[in-house]
Amino acid sequence: MATPMTAKRFLEILLAEGLEVVQVGDWRTYNRNHKGPWGPVHGVMIHHTVTKGTATTVDICRHGYAALPGPLCHGVIAKDGRVHLVGYGRANHAGSGDDDVLQAVVDERALPADNEANTDGNRYFYGFECENLGDGKDPWPDVQLEAIEKAAAAICRFHDWGPGSVIGHLEWQPGKVDPRGFTMDSMRARVGDRLDAATPGKPKPPTRPPFPGRQFFGPGKANAYVTQLGKQLVARGYGRFYKVGPGPSWGEADRKAVAAFQASEPQLRADADGLPGPLTWHLLWA
Repeated sequence: MATPMTAKRFLEILLAEGLEVVQVGDWRTYNRNHKGPWGPVHGVMIHHTVTKGTATTVDICRHGYAALPGPLCHGVIAKDGRVHLVGYGRANHAGSGDDDVLQAVVDERALPADNEANTDGNRYFYGFECENLGDGKDPWPDVQLEAIEKAAAAICRFHDWGPGSVIGHLEWQPGKVDPRGFTMDSMRARVGDRLDAATPGKPKPPTRPPFPGRQFFGPGKANAYVTQLGKQLVARGYGRFYKVGPGPSWGEADRKAVAAFQASEPQLRADADGLPGPLTWHLLWA
């Protein structure tokens, strides 16, 4: 059982996992929360869309249909690997499913057959719709499968879940077949490998320095990460705040430089407090 993360944190963890994210409209507050509860969350559910073309797919998942209003998921994973965020909160993606499956997800054990539709899945699962015709013939590009893996792993890492918390729609609701074209066992194995590789002694080569954690920054902090941050701020054009340094001891110059950078970024402007988080770190090295 877990409280859903904030929309801001959701974006941060996807970016930190190395995903390219497209933010669609007012996705942070676009949801179906007025129709029922959102949370506690227990897992991640993967779907295919039975659509062709990214623009069409995103539009459908954003707005839905007359009989099934949007959002139809939290993120659309396109064939090119980009994740389009279309809503956040309760979404019409999971529908009713099997309570025994839900308990197995909570326990992270082998899933039983889904033979009942007695539990509200929209409340309990993050959902990703993946662009694919769902006919068993439409290919799944490697970059798309990797994006599914990354998105699921990012959420599992945040909530301290294992790969057993990642399921397909076909494992939840009787009669569903999605995703078709790869097995969920193979995807759970990929997610497990990614989570294992993030443990000490088995790092994956990063494309940018990994965010060390908020605890290394702020008044009274002194460490190499403060120096690393300051040097990157200087490299990005914010050296005017430093009369000396940057150095390992956090100071007002660091705070002002970070705040100025945050104020320059639309995604950070509303929270320009001068303290780096994962999204600030990601964009600073982008």
